[in-house]
Amino acid sequence: MTDIVFPHQRSSHTKIVATVGPASDPEEVLAQLIQAGVDVFRLNMAHGGPQQAQARLDRIRKVSEQLGVTVGVLADLAGPKMRLGEIPGGEYKCIPGTPMTFVRGNTASEPNTFTTTYEPLIEDVKTGDRIMLADGTVALQVAEKKKDSIVCSVVQGGTVRSRQGINLPGTKLSIKTLQAADIENAKWATKAGVDFLGLSFVRSVSDIRELREILIETAREETGKWGDIPHIIAKIEKPEAVEAIDDIVQISDGIMVARGDLGVEFDIAQIAVVQKKIIETCRKYSKPVIVATQMLESMHHQTLPTRAEATDVANAVLDGTDACMLSGETAVGEYPVLTVQTMHRIALEAEKLLKARQDIAGRRLMKSTSVTHAVCDAAVTVAEEIDVPMILVGTRSGRTALALSNQRCFTMCAAASSNERALQRMNLYWGVFPMRNVPENPPKKGLDAVVQAGKKAGYLTHGDRVIHIVGITPDSNHQNVLYVHIVE
Repeated sequence: MTDIVFPHQRSSHTKIVATVGPASDPEEVLAQLIQAGVDVFRLNMAHGGPQQAQARLDRIRKVSEQLGVTVGVLADLAGPKMRLGEIPGGEYKCIPGTPMTFVRGNTASEPNTFTTTYEPLIEDVKTGDRIMLADGTVALQVAEKKKDSIVCSVVQGGTVRSRQGINLPGTKLSIKTLQAADIENAKWATKAGVDFLGLSFVRSVSDIRELREILIETAREETGKWGDIPHIIAKIEKPEAVEAIDDIVQISDGIMVARGDLGVEFDIAQIAVVQKKIIETCRKYSKPVIVATQMLESMHHQTLPTRAEATDVANAVLDGTDACMLSGETAVGEYPVLTVQTMHRIALEAEKLLKARQDIAGRRLMKSTSVTHAVCDAAVTVAEEIDVPMILVGTRSGRTALALSNQRCFTMCAAASSNERALQRMNLYWGVFPMRNVPENPPKKGLDAVVQAGKKAGYLTHGDRVIHIVGITPDSNHQNVLYVHIVE
């Protein structure tokens, strides 16, 4: 049997998601990123289609296998993109108070005129609506609507460029969340065995249901049954999604606080509060949550983050996030490995305070609703009372590991499973360390193997106590036995 692998260093309980791109494509860089602390790799489907994503997925799986370390993969669907059309000369400086007109077409031919790739814009907006350009740095307000154009006033000036993004905060949009390219990418991800799918532009629970139906049908066509489809991560970036956050969290498999568009759709002064609200809701319903966008932005080109960025990562950890995400920093940045190492160090330091002040993120926020949750609750209580260095849980689907993760216990949670997909998904769960190559039957054999590997790696020593959570029968749907093992 292949050796059981323990982490080569003390891992942060908070997980790290890193975007793969030209800077991190080589296998040797992927290996360094995993060793630096990456738990989940993100494939941005807005850049390249299934062919490029498949090549990256294959490299990730190959390196993971070579290292003997399980990692998860998140494919991030692009969603509908609203962009400016072509601007003569490539850019235009908007002056406050100046009228600007949006017209139909692809290229602006008149002065003070823009076009857009979003064809329904003229129909969707109404007088008084805001139009945000250039990542929210330029703001227009709709002053007049005509049949084939809208006239706006520049409220906040600045320079805009061809093909830059458009945001319409507060406008009810007619465009569908899932575009044709998203559907094709979702089908590819299901067939390829991707662990998570990020759904952009979520506005209601119906968006999640629509995607899940597509995934189920794709799996049925592929295998004859709906099988093990990717877990859906709803990206929260629209005000409608924040308003319906309880419903969206409950129907999703996880949440991403996508602060890029969220920071444009909301007043910038509200972003920190909205982030905390979303994380708190995810904690309430035992769903993993990722905080994303501009976490260590300056490390694109610098070897150290700004003090504000370091504080931002630490605050996300203290808020109780399961994971922090790096985007361009690891996709195209100059220092991808150093960036991950820096995020890992910040998380470790923040977790010292989190451990000392458990009231900040708190323990599970909901009453136990199952035997498994109650047993996990009891395991954490016992672990804290008698200073247990490790809890070992056997789990087929990963649900028990998620229940244990939501307890926010600083005892190492080693989660063993024969289900490779479950192991990969557990990389997103706070404080959970997935363990490959652990014998399942009988359960005692798996415990003995983990204990021996833990002693060899220096995690366990003679006299330590290990908590083991298992089901009383091999086919049990609930983990309903907890016992304490003394290391000999």
